[in-house]
Amino acid sequence: MAINTENTTLLIIGGGPGGYVAAIRAGQLGISTVLVEGADLGGTCLNIGCIPSKALIHAADAFHQAAGYAGESPLGIRTSAPTIDVTRTVAWKDGIVKRLTGGVGALLKKNGVKVVQGWARILDGKTVEVGELRIHCEHLLLATGSQPVELPFMPFGGTVVSSTEALAPDTLPAHLVVVGAGYIGLELGIAYRKLGARVTVVEAAGRVLPAYDDELVKPVAASLKRLGIELHLESSVLGLADDGRGIRMKNGGGDDVTVEADRVLVAVGRRPRTEGYGLESLLLDMNGRFVRIDNQCRTSMRNVWAIGDLTGEPMLAHRAMAQGEMVAEIVAGKRRHFTPSAIPAVCFTDPEVVVVGMTPQEAATLGVECISASFPFAANGRAMTLEATDGFVRVVARKDNHVIVGWQAVGGAVSELATAFIQSIEMGAQLEDVAGTIHAHPTLGEAVQEAALRALGHALHV
Repeated sequence: MAINTENTTLLIIGGGPGGYVAAIRAGQLGISTVLVEGADLGGTCLNIGCIPSKALIHAADAFHQAAGYAGESPLGIRTSAPTIDVTRTVAWKDGIVKRLTGGVGALLKKNGVKVVQGWARILDGKTVEVGELRIHCEHLLLATGSQPVELPFMPFGGTVVSSTEALAPDTLPAHLVVVGAGYIGLELGIAYRKLGARVTVVEAAGRVLPAYDDELVKPVAASLKRLGIELHLESSVLGLADDGRGIRMKNGGGDDVTVEADRVLVAVGRRPRTEGYGLESLLLDMNGRFVRIDNQCRTSMRNVWAIGDLTGEPMLAHRAMAQGEMVAEIVAGKRRHFTPSAIPAVCFTDPEVVVVGMTPQEAATLGVECISASFPFAANGRAMTLEATDGFVRVVARKDNHVIVGWQAVGGAVSELATAFIQSIEMGAQLEDVAGTIHAHPTLGEAVQEAALRALGHALHV
């Protein structure tokens, strides 16, 4: 077989958020760049993760709201019972994905990046093969992302699905069992419940969203109860039911029970994509299952870089994007380090949860003497008009100088507050800075100012 060869300065494996952002920035900086992607540009995030899940969540919210208007609505709106054509819903979601991935392709082309469609195989730190093409590079950037964790005793297939299949259903199940009550399981479980499916969630921990603190989780747990989602906490899945339609589990009381279901969504986490492309040939230093990097995303091999989910927690698209941009600039000769003060994390449940920086519990564990204060959305006018009064905004600041080190929020649409939270921390804002800034009325953002005011001892509306 004849092998064609090509040379480039930067070779990127993986066209997800980290890889394509690195490629675009490298192209802007005049670096000869080749991007290799075996599936679709945009990676998990644009195709089978962040974007399609938020589209499905929006469709589910709209349907659930319409269904509420079929009964007695405090707004005075009455409709007949709605129906949903899930095929059209999925087609609408796919249209959004197609526009975004097409936009990524156009930006890569505009900035002179060569995209090679195919699966990469690493030969060494300077050479990669894609089919019959051999690419030599000065710098190799690994941006291969992650994939859903599969339970060995209940592999994906048939009635057992991952988040990938759950985001593109042909039909809605009558009963969905969700294994795992982390953010992926709950986001999709809530969406399916709002679309009309019966939903049961099985979680090994003693509460849902075990990575978040109790106060943030309480409004979400209350919402699950209102929606009629059945919870089995401190329970472990043993495998599929004998007939394949449901699961066998050991519940919190130690009893073996069978839960019938049309579909089982396994959402117990994600793992870095480290197999199938010759990564092991590089003999890189590892940090457990992740590739070890420094604060410039350098691996243990010279001019081999790694970013995103491959390199550890937090496994978030915006972290990968920031890392990818930085690596491109370092390759171009700029001086950069990846040292963010915090990275925001958002859980798109109902209600939403945002965590940025330190919580009061984390501050105490680290020995940082802090003050914290919360402002409830029940006292926020805009939240009342949106029928979204559950939840609160909480600020955490150093006691000695009032520098803000953390924000948390739970409530309707609080994901949109994440930008204000992270900006205040990155800019080294003090409580007085936020408290003294005029916030527009009526907005949810007023709760941010009020939380800062309350931490200073003089909240105005509570």
